[in-house]
Formats: sequence, C-alpha cells, structure tokens
Amino acid sequence: MGVAFVFPGQASQYVGMGVEFYRDFPEAASVFKRADDAISFSLSRLCFEGPGDELNKTANTQPAVLTVSVACMEVFKARGAPVPLALAGHSLGEYTALVNAGALAFEDAVRLVRKRGQYMQEAVPLGEGGMAAVMGLSGDIVVDVCRRASQSGVVEAVNLNCPGQVVVAGDIAGLNAVEPMLKEAGARRFVKLPVSAPFHSSLMVPAGKRLAEDLDRVRIIDPKIPVMANADADFVRTGSEVKESLIRQVYSPVRWEESMRRLVAYGITTFVEVGPGKVLSGLLKKISRETVKCNVEDIASLEKALALTREVS
Repeated sequence: MGVAFVFPGQASQYVGMGVEFYRDFPEAASVFKRADDAISFSLSRLCFEGPGDELNKTANTQPAVLTVSVACMEVFKARGAPVPLALAGHSLGEYTALVNAGALAFEDAVRLVRKRGQYMQEAVPLGEGGMAAVMGLSGDIVVDVCRRASQSGVVEAVNLNCPGQVVVAGDIAGLNAVEPMLKEAGARRFVKLPVSAPFHSSLMVPAGKRLAEDLDRVRIIDPKIPVMANADADFVRTGSEVKESLIRQVYSPVRWEESMRRLVAYGITTFVEVGPGKVLSGLLKKISRETVKCNVEDIASLEKALALTREVS
C-alpha cells in the first residue's frame, strides 16, 4: 500500500493559515523566516494577519501557499510522516512537491513563484481575461465546445480537475461565446471565478518565456521521489525534465484527474493533502472512492493524519 503527498495551489489560501504551526513548532517557524528573508518581505505576517485582498494578489498568494505547505510538511515529517511513494501538486503546488522531492531549494522556489505570479498577472491586462468553472460535463466535451467557441476568441479547458468539474480560461470574448454553448451541451453551471488572469491558457505563453529565464539561473536536480507533473500527467524524474515541465505548466492545462488516476494505478492507496484547505481532498473523493484521504494544515488534522498513515503504512 503506497502513500502520496499532494500539495494545493492558488485559491486554497486564507488569512490565518499556518499560524498554529508557526506558534507551536520551531520547524514551521524556521520555514516562515526563511521565506521572509528570501523575498525581503514579511510573508508570514500576510499569511497570519492579512489583509485578505493583499493575500489574494497572485504575486503574494503563490509564495504564501508554497510557504505554508512546506511548513506543514516539515512539521509532519518531524512527527513521523511516512516516506511517500510519490508526490504531486496542483499548479503552484507542483513547486511544493519539487521542494519536498529535493529537486529545488525552498528559497529558490519562493522567489520563483513570486515572479511566476507577477508574470502570469502581467501577461494579460486586468479585465481582459478570466476563468470559469464548468459543472456537469466531461473534460472531452468541454474541450470540444471550447474548440468550436474559439472562433470568437481565446477559450480553453485549463483545469481538468475531476469528473464533472472543468475550468476554462481565455479572453472575455471567448468566455462570453463559450458560456451559452456549454449550457446547450448540458452544463449544469458556469461560474466565473474571482481570479485576475486566464491562468494555464495559451495567453500565458509570454509568462512562460519570462519564467524560463529565471529557471535558467537556479539549480534544479533530479527529484529523490517521483513527482507527477501537471502538464503531462506523468512523472518527472530528472532535473532537465523538471525545468521543461515547469515552463510548459504555465500555459498548459492542469491534468489533475488524469494525474491522480495515474497515481492510483501506480499503487497509491492513501493521499495526504499537505497545506491550506481541503480542495484536493474534495476532488479526490470524486476521482477515486477506494482511496483513503486526509489532510495536514493544523494540529487537529496533523494528529488524524499521523494516526491514519501509521495504520496504512
């Protein structure tokens, strides 16, 4: 029976995340200090005190979620976490997975994702692009409808999260065109998301090019634990594969459902979501009912995760 750790991405953040671990565990406090020093900014205060509108800015959200997730992981490891068979992260969370796999230094990751957030925001001017969640249709149908709607503007399926939940992104013309077409195809809901850019769409190619230059300047080595990459729903096992995947990940769909099914086929029976929130645990319930799921984000959830993983490991 195998255990995998999965790490959340943007939209899992909330004011107060990580504060319990920061106060009670030196391992977590050290992670927050390292993050603050890496970007010369009190990221820890923003995580603990807000304000929420500052925390929700992409260039702040990305290093904040990464830092909280790494802090949670350090506490979990220090108290007896099992050795995972594999790691994965949703979008931004892939950087957390790579840090925990030893492929990327934490300080480099914090600086990279802060720039990643900035580049993604700047790739499309505010108000000219967006994202929407589509409920009740398969990924294949959404992809096909987006292809037909793209005659009116850019619109693409960018987060293939779980059965019946796909996120689309594009410019305003594309999103306006695809909404009635998706509803006609049987979508139960089309919910525009409170995000500031069309993440993971082809409109992010300029951001990927800028990020590539920064990735050239950091040391990336072979992961010590296999990491399931979003862009291909396959493992990256070398430093060169990691770098290439992180560039493409910026403007490629997050193939999350496919990635999780690959991990189940690989032998994963228990998934531990490490970091703020339970978004990924919710998706996993819809992807695989047979697997065990738990999370680590505070002391209560830590104790439950330790007890559960002792039983299955």
